[in-house]
Amino acid sequence: MAEFGNVGAAMTTERREPEVRVVEVGPRDGLQNEKTLISTIDKIALIDRLSACGFATVEATSFVSPKWVPQLADAADVFTGIARAPGVRYPVLVPNVQGYERARAVGVEEIAVFTAASEAFNRKNINAGIDESLERIAAVTELARKDGVRVRGYVSTVLGCPYQGDVPVAQVVRVSARLRDLGCYEVSLGDTIGIGTPGKARAMLKAVASEVPMSALAVHFHDTYGQALANVLACLEEGVRVVDSAVSGTGGCPYARGATGNVASEDVVYMLEGMGMNTGVDLDRLVETGRWLSALLGRPSNSKVTVARLPA
Repeated sequence: MAEFGNVGAAMTTERREPEVRVVEVGPRDGLQNEKTLISTIDKIALIDRLSACGFATVEATSFVSPKWVPQLADAADVFTGIARAPGVRYPVLVPNVQGYERARAVGVEEIAVFTAASEAFNRKNINAGIDESLERIAAVTELARKDGVRVRGYVSTVLGCPYQGDVPVAQVVRVSARLRDLGCYEVSLGDTIGIGTPGKARAMLKAVASEVPMSALAVHFHDTYGQALANVLACLEEGVRVVDSAVSGTGGCPYARGATGNVASEDVVYMLEGMGMNTGVDLDRLVETGRWLSALLGRPSNSKVTVARLPA
């Protein structure tokens, strides 16, 4: 078994700048919809393991109301417990000013804000329309600007909504551009229910890139219909260089019935490295971490790479 105990020592070697930055969202977006409750100690261990794998960005947790996401009720304890490795960013999701203040109280230096391109999804998810959600985000980003806190933005339902069906691409473009205007250094485009196909993903990305620089865009695919890796590839061909994924393919969306997990980090890294695109991630360590997490969750890994590497 790989050794993950001394994360600081593991990260003392100089990081090679990746050609594609893989944003590991497992500790937040992965765990938030898992039915098996993970202890605070194990969440901390998961983040430390992922740091040791070589990820430059590990989304640590979410400062949302424990009433809505009980799995992440221990956000403050998790964030203060991790061994923050040099050169690694640990953004946390915040829904509003109250969440921002809770995050800052424990030393958070980077946050993520979120909205959706679907009016119906926003109302089901956060009980607010798109424009109202953007007003809430503006209040948060203004505080972040004053505090020197980096802000990443998420746009959900970019390829379809479980409540309204099709989502106009123009709406995705509008919301993405607004997040950029509000100060988000990067905007992640999320296929929340995993219904997208490569042609639609490519067209959506190109439309958004007409208003937001490609260098400021990321993609975030769920694998409900088995299209996530194909969608990632299509977007890479258009020039995107930031991909969100979750170890062991964990996750889903608590407000999107039928949505399965994120594309597995192991599978993304395997594909990218196989294409000759450096990620900076140690795939062997990542597979071991995915196996460890799957054991905690009491179910098999959703990573095809991990399954393929199981002993005969």
